[in-house]
Amino acid sequence: MAEQFDVVVIGAGPAGYHAAIRAAQLGMKVACIDAALGKDGKPALGGTCLRVGCIPSKALLDSSRQYWNLQHLFGEHGISVKDARIDVGAMIARKDKIVKQFTGGIAMLFKANKITPYYGFGQLQPGNVVKVKQHDGSEAELKAANVILAAGSDSIELPFAKFDGENIVDNVGALDFAAVPKRLGVIGAGVIGLELGSVWKRLGAEVTILEALPDFLAAADAEVAKTALKEFKKQGLEIRLGAKVSNAEVKAKGKNKEVHVTYADAEGEKTLVVDKLLVAVGRRAATRGLLAEGTGVKLDQRGMIEVDEHCHTGVDGVWAIGDCVRGPMLAHKGFEEGIAVAELIAGLPGHVNFETIPWVIYTEPEIAWVGKTEQQLKAEGVPYKAGSFPFAAIGRAVAMGEPAGFVKVLAHAETDRVLGMHLVGVGVSELVHEGVLTMEFKGSADDLARICHAHPTLSEAIHDAAMAVDKRAIHKAN
Repeated sequence: MAEQFDVVVIGAGPAGYHAAIRAAQLGMKVACIDAALGKDGKPALGGTCLRVGCIPSKALLDSSRQYWNLQHLFGEHGISVKDARIDVGAMIARKDKIVKQFTGGIAMLFKANKITPYYGFGQLQPGNVVKVKQHDGSEAELKAANVILAAGSDSIELPFAKFDGENIVDNVGALDFAAVPKRLGVIGAGVIGLELGSVWKRLGAEVTILEALPDFLAAADAEVAKTALKEFKKQGLEIRLGAKVSNAEVKAKGKNKEVHVTYADAEGEKTLVVDKLLVAVGRRAATRGLLAEGTGVKLDQRGMIEVDEHCHTGVDGVWAIGDCVRGPMLAHKGFEEGIAVAELIAGLPGHVNFETIPWVIYTEPEIAWVGKTEQQLKAEGVPYKAGSFPFAAIGRAVAMGEPAGFVKVLAHAETDRVLGMHLVGVGVSELVHEGVLTMEFKGSADDLARICHAHPTLSEAIHDAAMAVDKRAIHKAN
């Protein structure tokens, strides 16, 4: 007989574990199923984000940034170090320790909230039944009034560049190189490609990024993308745009192997030879095997679960959240959907505002934005005004030796309501939330301009950019 629950969640990634914990907080009996295993072969909750995504990549980004600054920035401060070396094994071990701390933390939260974990593969059956094939070989059957599908996403594999875990890798493999590759190729200049490319470039690799699109970071503000590209090139990242890859072949070279990458750009067909190749061309919903016949849950052409604005599938009591549904594949978007669905199930108002979800790329400089870009506003015919301010005129940024970048505020030309904020520079992953908060409260550029910002801080760039919207910035010519 199936064990009864109020809520069964399939997937313990950012969306799933938030949904499970919030549902438990609201007094429901909850089970959560997850198939992932850690490097030690034991169950590891937290999804791609905690195991092989957000958290481990930030650990390596921070380690590599320290090493880069030691060699390129500390001299300006009068600090000199001879023969600096990086112990890649120690760096990876530090990353693994952080991952284990956080995945273990989710397990502790489940225990504290009396959530029953199941370790294995869950499949939705008709009638809100979930069958679980557990890692120990046993099977379990669960029944719930509500089932939340939070299966997450997987890396997209190119048919001509199959992952082998050694020479051709996805983000998982690029987080675990045993040594700094002499030559690293990256297919895709998106978030993963830029972040992991930056990690290994800082540690000494020659990094070449091949991007099929003609424009760099087309989703970002054009000025932000232009500034970021300029800074990346200064760091030695080789970024080739309009480069369409057609083949990747691993060949032996003595006792070692190298990857020959064939691509074409405006000049014709070319070959790039590297030691390691990271394929970072996006992610797809991990819905294969998730649904049995007859559930009534529908998938679109990309394999994503179809849902309405409330994350409901149209099948009574079945919801879907996170990377396996429409919207950006961002952990924090999944957080909010998980909480919203749990609250809707409990009869409370639950809502996610997709207009105010921030985007962040944790490169150096960081890139962040929320809301509309100038190009979007122009395309939609929305009258707007813009104000920007450079970090080079911000005392704190200059004192830190990090003057690159700027903040741009976009406001409606008639109402002054903030429509977007776009940032590139040091620490902008934290600063972007001023834009999020202002937009959530339907604030204006004048509201931002009249809020006192401490001096000297990086946040003053936001204050001055907001003042520049109406051409009244103090620290720049208007």
